[in-house]
Amino acid sequence: MPVKHASDDRRAQPLLAASTGDLNPMRKLVLLGEIGRPHGVRGLVRLHAFTEDPRAIASYGPLTNATGTKRFAIEALPGGLGRIEGIADRDAAARLTGTKLYVERDRLPPPADPDDFLLCDLEGLSAVAEDGSALGTVRRVENHGAGDFLVIEGQGGERLIPFTKAAVPVVDVAGGRVVIMPPPEVIVPPQPGEEEAA
Repeated sequence: MPVKHASDDRRAQPLLAASTGDLNPMRKLVLLGEIGRPHGVRGLVRLHAFTEDPRAIASYGPLTNATGTKRFAIEALPGGLGRIEGIADRDAAARLTGTKLYVERDRLPPPADPDDFLLCDLEGLSAVAEDGSALGTVRRVENHGAGDFLVIEGQGGERLIPFTKAAVPVVDVAGGRVVIMPPPEVIVPPQPGEEEAA
């Protein structure tokens, strides 16, 4: 399987593939890698690939930036290096540092295991409670370093739900829904001295 997928053991899964969200709702893009620092003086770069086999990143044809306005033909080299077509010197390579590399979702193969999925496949799914009542729609998956969160948009606005087995016990991509069991809200009482400061 060329692309890493999120498994049912969600607590141990990093953010492996994310879409560009609202940039183009008709064309879902999946993050496959990122261009790192230049390596040497002939335009080579460090290539951070998010595919199971790091060198497989080049097998999807030209990749794009987040807006889809620039295309990059990548050659993956041993040692985590890459060559980008048209980039022949260190200065040109340095200007691309930090560029995220995307591919259209429909160019990726479906997961071999029906229980596997890409995190971006969750976007647009209905979020329902355990009793089947509607809670909203999964708008995006975010990760700010403390694990993945589903952003659920419903009547009361947006809610962040931790993407764990306890909070999201059922993921049914084929059925178009996720079952949400929101964790109880935590209310932190003011600490001594905070009331006066407020």
